[in-house]
Amino acid sequence: MSQAIDSKCLDRILPTVSRPARYTGAEWNSVVKDWSKIDLKIALAFPDVYDLGMSNLGMMILYDIVNRQPDLLAERVFAPWTDMEAAMRRAGLPLFSLETRRPLTAFDIIGFSLPYEQIYSNLLNMLNLAGIPLRAAERDESWPLIIAGGSGCTNPEPMADFLDLALIGEGEEAILEIARAYSELRYLPREQQLRRLAQIGGVYVPRFYDVRYNDDGTVAEVTPQRPEAQFPVLKRIVAQLPPPLTRFIVPYVNVTHNRATIEIQRGCTRGCRFCHAGMTYRPVRERPVQEILEAIERIVAQTGYEEIGLLSLSSSDYSHIDELVRALVERHQERHLSLSLPSLRIDSFSVELADLLAGSRRSGFTFAPEAATERTRRIINKFISDEQLLTVADQVYSHDWRTIKLYFMIGHPEETLDDVRAIVGLARKVLRVGRERHGKKAAVNVSASTFVPQPHTPFQWVPLDSEERIREKQNILQDGLRRRGLKLSWNAPEETFLEAALARGDRRLGAVIHRAWELGAKFDAWNEHFRWDAWQQAFADAGLEMSFYTQRRRSLDEVLPWDHISVAVKKSYLKRDYRMSLEGEIREDCRHTCYACGILSAFGDLRSQTPAEAWECPPAAPQREER
Repeated sequence: MSQAIDSKCLDRILPTVSRPARYTGAEWNSVVKDWSKIDLKIALAFPDVYDLGMSNLGMMILYDIVNRQPDLLAERVFAPWTDMEAAMRRAGLPLFSLETRRPLTAFDIIGFSLPYEQIYSNLLNMLNLAGIPLRAAERDESWPLIIAGGSGCTNPEPMADFLDLALIGEGEEAILEIARAYSELRYLPREQQLRRLAQIGGVYVPRFYDVRYNDDGTVAEVTPQRPEAQFPVLKRIVAQLPPPLTRFIVPYVNVTHNRATIEIQRGCTRGCRFCHAGMTYRPVRERPVQEILEAIERIVAQTGYEEIGLLSLSSSDYSHIDELVRALVERHQERHLSLSLPSLRIDSFSVELADLLAGSRRSGFTFAPEAATERTRRIINKFISDEQLLTVADQVYSHDWRTIKLYFMIGHPEETLDDVRAIVGLARKVLRVGRERHGKKAAVNVSASTFVPQPHTPFQWVPLDSEERIREKQNILQDGLRRRGLKLSWNAPEETFLEAALARGDRRLGAVIHRAWELGAKFDAWNEHFRWDAWQQAFADAGLEMSFYTQRRRSLDEVLPWDHISVAVKKSYLKRDYRMSLEGEIREDCRHTCYACGILSAFGDLRSQTPAEAWECPPAAPQREER
């Protein structure tokens, strides 16, 4: 069915639901093409509510790239909120795209963005609401091709039952390669389609791999069953960042980040051992200053946005950040354009830069020390002294900011209760600095999330903290930070357990995800909708223990469920780094010393394809012997 859904029925529904503009489309800069003139149609799906999805830069970049092709189109679809879903089911309306209100079954490809694991159940719910069979094995070539990509796909195994293919890595070039290939294959049997698509770099077709398990439940081996199946599946990267998106869609309602963003740098060289993005988005690639300046001129002209986010995993590490910000302020000071650096490091922070960014605004500043003792900081390879933090805090407060937000994690490997108590002490010291400047108007907001060991990081072998220990540590923080000027936020242990299980699971978790969805799980990242009881029951019904995936320490020799997926950081490098963490040894920024992580051997020297200043990989440091 390629006809649009019943608009009269939709018009009757929309006045009865919250925020109906989530479902109307027709926003400024959205793209509507003539279906009769387009060869291949792609639905870009975000398995969460519109407010979050419209703040996802990756999805918007793909939307722009596809719609620039005269023979392709991309339309958007988001997970309807619970009231809208209920109304659609009562009316018999299938899930539809925003641009032309076509049902998802009318599209050739449905591409899901998976930035985090807690939206897995929403993907199933969206397929069901669209009338599409959930399991890939139940779909032949008459159904749309279901693909997924994003950070939540670096371990695609828990979703293997539901995906025809997963794209590992960056999608700017791969999305067009997949679309072009599929346009020639769409009338072939699905098996033949997938055999051809599996040959595209970064494409993982789960059905072409067999998994064998040991008696203790661990993975014995993963083996490709077709010659077309890559082994391992190496992630895709773009050697040089493509031209930035400038024609942003402007929503009619407030969304999570009501601003335009431009990626000034991709990747990070700091090597924090807990950081999934820092490992999986290597190598570092910087955008030239002039390209950013010209892009922001076009963004302002084409959208009217009054705030621009300069996006990077570590924005203040961009090698020309001072030059960039000064040029932007000079160009746009009469427009009162607001600039934000969402990710700042204490050791590369400049209060002069902050003054330029803020202008007359003095709302607050955010830093992420992650840990509060020297010992723990050495373990996680984020060594920032208390003196550095307090000095920066004094600079911030002395320039008329009154609030500092500090991000910490509890549950780090080898963490003690004294390490947690140190968070309380450090937060109090920062508040004391603020009160010397602003009296009782000074404030410190502390966010204490729980560390989750992530795939493809040096900590992928360590166990998650126990529920008892997590609650004990949270109680220490709650008691110690219960005073005026200090505010604490944290996450429930149950949410952490689910995230850890899904992040480090194998493909047997497909049965768990399916059963949890049957029991009502969806919007698992939303506190008011999180169904812990459904997930507990789903694990029990599948005959699996959640603790097997969360609290179990893995042997360094164990075959991990994602070992056949390569983000180009060698497992031997991760082992070395993990052993260094146990000894409290730190690695310096790899802009200064190359530690042979594997990026250069996987992709070669990209310096000839990127601006000269973007990547200066130094000579490799001597490597320690394996032991």
